[in-house]
Amino acid sequence: MLAEPALSGFYRDDQPAIRAGAVHDGFLYVGPPTTEGFTAVREAGAAVAVLLVLEDGQVAVGDCVEVQYSGAGGRAPVLCVEQAVTEVREHLAPFLSGRTVDEFRPLADEVDRMTIGGHPLLTAVRYGVSQALLHAAALSAGITMAELVQREYDTGVALARVPVYAQTGDERRVNVDKMILKEVDVLPHGLINEVDTKLGRDGGVLLDYVSWLRERIISVRRHEGYVPRLHIDTYGTIGIAFGGDIPAIAQYLAALAAAADPFRLRIEHPIDAGSRDGQVAALSALRRDLADRGIDVELVVDEWCNTLDDIDVFVAARAAEVVHVKMPDLGGVSNTIEALLTVRRNGLAAYCGGSCNETDVSARVSAHIAMACGADQILAKPGMGVDEGLMIVTNEMIRTLALVRSRTASHPTVAAS
Repeated sequence: MLAEPALSGFYRDDQPAIRAGAVHDGFLYVGPPTTEGFTAVREAGAAVAVLLVLEDGQVAVGDCVEVQYSGAGGRAPVLCVEQAVTEVREHLAPFLSGRTVDEFRPLADEVDRMTIGGHPLLTAVRYGVSQALLHAAALSAGITMAELVQREYDTGVALARVPVYAQTGDERRVNVDKMILKEVDVLPHGLINEVDTKLGRDGGVLLDYVSWLRERIISVRRHEGYVPRLHIDTYGTIGIAFGGDIPAIAQYLAALAAAADPFRLRIEHPIDAGSRDGQVAALSALRRDLADRGIDVELVVDEWCNTLDDIDVFVAARAAEVVHVKMPDLGGVSNTIEALLTVRRNGLAAYCGGSCNETDVSARVSAHIAMACGADQILAKPGMGVDEGLMIVTNEMIRTLALVRSRTASHPTVAAS
């Protein structure tokens, strides 16, 4: 078992500092950081590559990563690469050496429960090592990771391509054109993480953007059959602009929906209530208000919904139509699988997400899990350039489905078993 420091696909940002008004200086931000572990508002992201060398010479891989907004919204703090490498080399390597990998689930659960000095392994370590274990089990079985998840978790889902959701980053208009040209299923994310310049104190900046987005799709698309879903992440800024006033927020969302018509609209994290319980209460109240008014906007929960337990709470409260299962926040990918299945089986939309700050390896694993669990959509990751993340996730699904179809056609009896 090997572990080496590696590159992530983007950067880590101090979200509270940005929301408080840190301004761009080129690609950087001006101002002091406010979140523990940051030395600047924007820093290079961190990752650790994990390799499991199997006895037959095959190599399974996974990447330990952190999300873009480390330490915000109840998430794990900034990733310490040195600590992650130490946990893998000094604790996990001896623990896993010589273990069989013919099954994923039991071994992944052991790793997820493992402690060092009474403390759990780093969230990022559990994420990366579990990816490698899933890959190893699939290699051992001679099937894809998607098929292995489908089999071990009895998902009851037929493997199919999952709609892909791309994000513009701060290039909100140029990158939308890329998405339309490639007919992305869900767009644009928008990165509305600051009030004054991205939302507007009265919401006018975002309202204008949604109007432009609607017109741009209609004018640029090659045919009327291309009807993407609109999904905008507002990072709690709507709640800030409207002082947490639920009826006022609902009325504003009605205006956004009207501007987006005929495209369906999802709004992620409209309010940040500062805690899990507060978030459940605030989103539940907003969802009721929207329903009472007949406003057709789907709410997406993100912050304060970071663990499997958190997701169970939000699902039980039915606090949103869509649950963002943010993979790196859940630790081991077995938790992501359980979360996606829980959301789906409760009749809500399961968004298999994550972060632009992941890697190509973690993105490919995500594609397999999303397909096996019947996710409603999957994030194109890593990066904010649209093309790279879209290519990695989409092509992994294409390759996987080609392999599955090929084996089914060649050995229908074996495939059916």
